[in-house]
Amino acid sequence: MSQAFFERHQPLLEQGLKAAAQRGYWSPFAESPSPRNYGETANEDGRAAFEALRGKPFALDLPGAEGTVGGEVSPYGFPLDIAYPRVPAGKLIEASARALEQWRRAGPRDWVGVSLEILARLNKRSFEIAYAVQHTTGQGFMMAFQAGGPHAQDRGFEAVTYAWQEMSRIPGVAIWEKPQGKNEPLRMEKRFTVVPRGIGLVIGCSTFPTWNGYPGLFASLATGNTVIVKPHPAAILPLAITVQVAREVLAEAGFDPNVVLLAAHEAGDDTAQTLALDPAVKIVDFTGSTANGDWLENNARQALVYTEKAGVNQVIIDSTSDLKGMARNLAFSLALYSGQMCTAPQNIYVPRGGIDTPEGHASFDEVAAALGAAVEKLGADPAKAVELTGAIQSEAILERIERARALGLPVIADSKALAHPQFEQARVRTPLLLRAEAGNEAIGQEWFGPIAFLVATDSTQESIRLARESVIRNGALSFSAYTTDDKVAAAVQDAAEVAGVSLSLNLTGAVFVNQTAAFSDFHGTGANPAANAALSDTAFVSNRFRVVQTRRHV
Repeated sequence: MSQAFFERHQPLLEQGLKAAAQRGYWSPFAESPSPRNYGETANEDGRAAFEALRGKPFALDLPGAEGTVGGEVSPYGFPLDIAYPRVPAGKLIEASARALEQWRRAGPRDWVGVSLEILARLNKRSFEIAYAVQHTTGQGFMMAFQAGGPHAQDRGFEAVTYAWQEMSRIPGVAIWEKPQGKNEPLRMEKRFTVVPRGIGLVIGCSTFPTWNGYPGLFASLATGNTVIVKPHPAAILPLAITVQVAREVLAEAGFDPNVVLLAAHEAGDDTAQTLALDPAVKIVDFTGSTANGDWLENNARQALVYTEKAGVNQVIIDSTSDLKGMARNLAFSLALYSGQMCTAPQNIYVPRGGIDTPEGHASFDEVAAALGAAVEKLGADPAKAVELTGAIQSEAILERIERARALGLPVIADSKALAHPQFEQARVRTPLLLRAEAGNEAIGQEWFGPIAFLVATDSTQESIRLARESVIRNGALSFSAYTTDDKVAAAVQDAAEVAGVSLSLNLTGAVFVNQTAAFSDFHGTGANPAANAALSDTAFVSNRFRVVQTRRHV
């Protein structure tokens, strides 16, 4: 059956290989929730499936389960009341290690075929997953559908594509023949076997559980490793559905479903640390705080550790050909999912003397007024704004907004609570935009959430220096600049390359700095402290397997 899966998806896989080489637009899954793509009743069916999960145990039969765990609460104001099987870390490791024996022998075609079939079935459940993502992370529904569904599946497919590309380079058998002059040549048959590292551990985050979780999950699975998926306690459901689908496909293909396991646990316990330090765990994929990422890098020495951590994202404004378009674009980027994105801009540098625009020179205050007005306009109609901002995932972000206010900096746009037309208890906030001076210590740390600073600098040259130094020191996953001067653009690009961060120039339309596209954009570079890997490149997958050879004379 797994061979049939490979053959079924091979044409799409070949398209993926071409797309990865060309880096143009391509997606294996439709991002529009149109009935044309998913069927007339897909949305209603997905909502009903989500509702049917609430208030009861989640249907997942895991070995060694001891009781249940749950406690997820929607940021839109209601508990999910879903109970997941709780399996002690040691039993998860034992079950995963047993499953690895059969899975290891299956080989690349089976690993890739099963992985692609899982992704195809996840795509069919995109609406159910969208509601699960919305009501664990607080994303607006459209973002939850796209980022939690097709875009996350794109990233998983991308990882599988790179895995197949790298593994398929290795021949199964080669004949080695070395001439010996007048004597018979030396001849050997050499067999090359791709072998997995062992057990992979995926540590999920609370804001993008599938989008950030799928690259590591599928990179490990497609290279023959078994995977234990450990969701964030506040966002278990999207990854529980993923594990459920994976186990169904594995069983149909004749494999032990324990190739993929769920490690649901209570907040504050040591499940993640216990699993990460187990000698059998050879790969760890992590998205989350710098403190936890650093701990994994420093302590999980037996494993390959891939981390995406916190960063301080930078924007440089030198000049612009479209002041209103620039302001709208930046305001959208600040408001999108209330800034709860690892790529959301935070520090926006503007020379005190102002900038050049087609309408003439604009002072710092005029730039601030344009940006502030654009932010305020986005929140003017709450019914529309909530679809953009979503809801605040955790109370900690609300507390962070208050701490930012307490800095006493001039307010350009204040963060306001908005009433959600569907969910009265939803935590909804518009962005807080503060004015700061270049030397202010506050801009040197990450303020995760709808918090940003318009920073006054002495010149564009100082803006470039500050941005470059901040990325080198704090890390960043996005970097943006606006300029009409080619020399300035070249200087900014050089700074980005030195600091190791991806750059976006002059975004004024419908492309935003905090969005990236699979098969074209590399998410993260692995070249600054915010992440030690890129999603996805060959380095992200190629070390998850090794090659063992057998030689004999022939």
